[in-house]
Parts: sequence; C-alpha cells; structure tokens
Amino acid sequence: MTIENAEHAPWRLRFWSIFTGQALSLVGSALTQFVLLWWITDTTGSVAALGIAGVVALLPQALLGPLGGTLADRYSRRRLMVVADLISAACMVVLIVLFLTSRVALWHLYVMMAVRSAMQAFQQPAAAASTAMLVPGRFLSRAAGLNQTLYGIMTVGAAPLGALAISAMPVGWALGIDVVTAVLGVVPLLIYAIPQPRAAAQERTSPWQEFREGVDTVWSDAALRQLYGLITAAVLVIMPSFTLVPLLVKAHFGGGPTQVALIESLGGIGMVAGGILVAAVAPRRRIPWVLWGFALSCFALALTALPSGGMFWLAVLFWVVSSITYALGNAPFTAILQTRVPNHLQGRVLSLLTTLMGLAAPVGLAIATPLGEAIGTRWLFVLLGTVGGLVMLLGFLSPAIRRVDDQTVLR
Repeated sequence: MTIENAEHAPWRLRFWSIFTGQALSLVGSALTQFVLLWWITDTTGSVAALGIAGVVALLPQALLGPLGGTLADRYSRRRLMVVADLISAACMVVLIVLFLTSRVALWHLYVMMAVRSAMQAFQQPAAAASTAMLVPGRFLSRAAGLNQTLYGIMTVGAAPLGALAISAMPVGWALGIDVVTAVLGVVPLLIYAIPQPRAAAQERTSPWQEFREGVDTVWSDAALRQLYGLITAAVLVIMPSFTLVPLLVKAHFGGGPTQVALIESLGGIGMVAGGILVAAVAPRRRIPWVLWGFALSCFALALTALPSGGMFWLAVLFWVVSSITYALGNAPFTAILQTRVPNHLQGRVLSLLTTLMGLAAPVGLAIATPLGEAIGTRWLFVLLGTVGGLVMLLGFLSPAIRRVDDQTVLR
C-alpha cells in the first residue's frame, strides 16, 4: 500500500489539512497552558505550586503512555486523536464554568491538567505515528522539520495571544479559545482517513505483550537504547526550567504576563527558524545535529538566567538561541525514529520515549523544587542548563550512536 493510493485524496491535501487543524488545536492548548500557569504564578508566587502543576501535567501522560502507544498501533489512530481532543475540550468547559462562577480553586486546575495530560498519552503517539502513513518516505525529514516548525508557531502564537486574552477578558472566557481550536483540529480528522499499517489488522496479542514488543525494539538496538537513556537523563535535569519560566521572569526580571509572552513567543520564532532550516537542509548525517543541538540548547538555557535583572533583552536573546538549537536537534531525532523503526511499531516506540520523559520530568521537578527554594530560581536555571548540556555531549562517546548515520534503516 503506497501513500498515494491509500486514500482518494492526494497525500499533500490530506497531510496539509490535518497538519493545519492540529496546528490550530496546539495553539489553543498552548494558550491555555500559558493562561493557567500565569494564573498560578500570579496567585501563589510559589515554586512549589508551579512544581505541582508541572507534575500533574506530566505524570498521567507518562503512566498511560505505554497503553496509548499500544492502542495507537492496534486501533484507529484517527479515532484516538478525535476522542482525546474532545475530552480535553470538555475539561476546558468545566474550568470555564468554575472561573466564570468564581468557584475555582487551585486543585480544580490540577485535576483538569491531569485529565488533559492523560489524553495526551493517547493523542501524541497516534499523531506522531500517523505522519509516516500520511507522507512518502522521501518527505519524512521535511515533515519532521515542519512538525518542529508547528511547535514553534504554536509558541509564537500562544504566548502573546494568552497575554492579550488575560488583559482583554476574564480568565474563563480566555480558556474558551481552546475549545474552539480543539473543534477546528477535529474537523479535518473527520473528513480524511489516516491509513493504518497492515500489521495492525493481524491477530492481536495482549496489550502488555504488544508494549513489550516496542520496548524490545528499543532495547535490542544499542543506538536507540543509549539515545533514549541520554534524552531521559537530560529531561530529568532540564524540565523544571520550562515550568519555572514565569517565576524567573517575575521574580528576577520584575516582569509580568507581557514579558513572559515576549520571551516565549520569540522562543517560538526561534523554533520556527530551526524547523525551517532542518526542513530545507534535510541533513543526511543526523546524529551531530541531535547531540549538538540539544546540548547547545541546554547551555543557552543556562545563559538565559545569568543577565542582571535590568538586562531582560539579553535573557530573551539566549532563550531564542536555545529554541533554535533545540529545533535543530529535535527534528533530526524524530526523523531517525521514523526511518529506523517499522511503522507498525512506531506508536509503541514513541510512547515509550514519552513515558520515560514523562516519568523523568516529575522526578526532576521533585528534586529541583526544594533546590530552587534554597538557591533561587535564577541559579537553578544556570545549574540545570549546564548539567543538561554536559549530559547530551556524552553521546559522542558512544560508538553505537556515532554509527547511526552509517547503518541501514529499518523500512
């Protein structure tokens, strides 16, 4: 079955329709995340409160990731994406009612963020594994770059829109934007089918056995096993920084939601630039891009917190550099997975990575939260960024990782 004859619609029309719908949905979700995190920052001013928000936003996805990846390989990926998006939208409807009736409490946000995180465990592996079925193999590297660009656009649009929404309307109405964009993301999925790999129609084993097959796929490949280990360790170290950005801006630079929106949106522009560069270059040797990209991104993140309180512009510059280099590493890494792992296993392999990162992030937050209270948010950024960069550079010591670009891919 080829991409071109799998469906009646040409692959370009189908891919771009779904891509655009998901872009709108992601912008709405990112806007919601901005609004909720700023509300927590402004209401509590607490590292611990933001740390808890980070945990509840990540842990359910990590715990349910294995099941989500298995279901993405077993059942209709399109239906999983639709159901997950609609349940996430329903969570926002509940929060809208609570905000507009002035009955909202901090724990309400935590519960709804946890439910949305659980839905991401099903939506993300289904969406990621669908890419290889929507485009020809020759377009995969560019599709990975475009997806990276999408996340950059999401950040560019969401942060200023979130700040504008907060200033122009009550928080409850601002959250309504997410409901609208979720519906817009679902519509193309109702119009176009997503081809399912042939292996999905074969005799089923138990979900646990299928998940173990995905684990075995990674474990038996020394390069993938070591890359997964490196990235998991780096996420454990670096993830708290992203959760604490609003507090860094407020406490160290004396900024408000406008400044948070500025740094995040310009960072999004950096991700767009990096994604476009990868899509245009489509690098054949991907490992140097992955290791150097992620490492430089971490080092630049450390530099973001070093300027004095009156030099916010320099912090923004380092943040943009961090975003560009992250995109230069992430898109080639995604392309490595999509070309190295057979498609009928990609949902499980991708969800395994999500699970590992999702479990590492709360552990990192649990460690970093008391450390941040002790040394301050600023120096926590510097420490975590430096250590994260050094972790990624360890990849160059691995012969298996260095040989990835010279090996035959599994397609």
